[in-house]
Amino acid sequence: MKAAYYDPNPVVMLEHKGLYWSKIKGTEEARTVEPSEDYILPLGKARIVQEVESSNEKSTISVITYGMGVYWSKNAAKDFPGQIEIIDLRTLNPIDTDTIFHSVRKHGKCMVITEEPVFNSFAQALAGRIQEACFQSLDASVRVIGAENLPAIPLNSTLEATMLPNADKVKAAFESLLKY
Repeated sequence: MKAAYYDPNPVVMLEHKGLYWSKIKGTEEARTVEPSEDYILPLGKARIVQEVESSNEKSTISVITYGMGVYWSKNAAKDFPGQIEIIDLRTLNPIDTDTIFHSVRKHGKCMVITEEPVFNSFAQALAGRIQEACFQSLDASVRVIGAENLPAIPLNSTLEATMLPNADKVKAAFESLLKY
């Protein structure tokens, strides 16, 4: 928020309400103490949440995500030690393409995880940019995981859970992509 406040340009902030007080199971790590009053996260710089080395013995994946996708990915990655690298975009524009492309080229497989419906989404456009820039390094097409393509999020909690991604759905997608 501080970077947005101090930036001379208009900034739009989107935050997941479930991450405010870490009310959702599996997001406890979202609750942090501010390092100092002067600490500012830079706009346009992604964070490597979980780094792994590429391996000849086992398949590895670069996961590009933001918001709740970070926590779905971290929880799903627990079953794949040393195979899942997670990049938290933190900002969508400007976007840290250097970090994204480096990670994808290192692992050869990429998954973009979002909470938005997939069709005609930012995540799908990002997957296209990744495939275009990293085509020579990819061992599989870039996979995009997101919400079901419905016009709105249902109010019914069961339907909402069915529509949105979660750690179990992400884990199944990891298994599928790692086997490719």
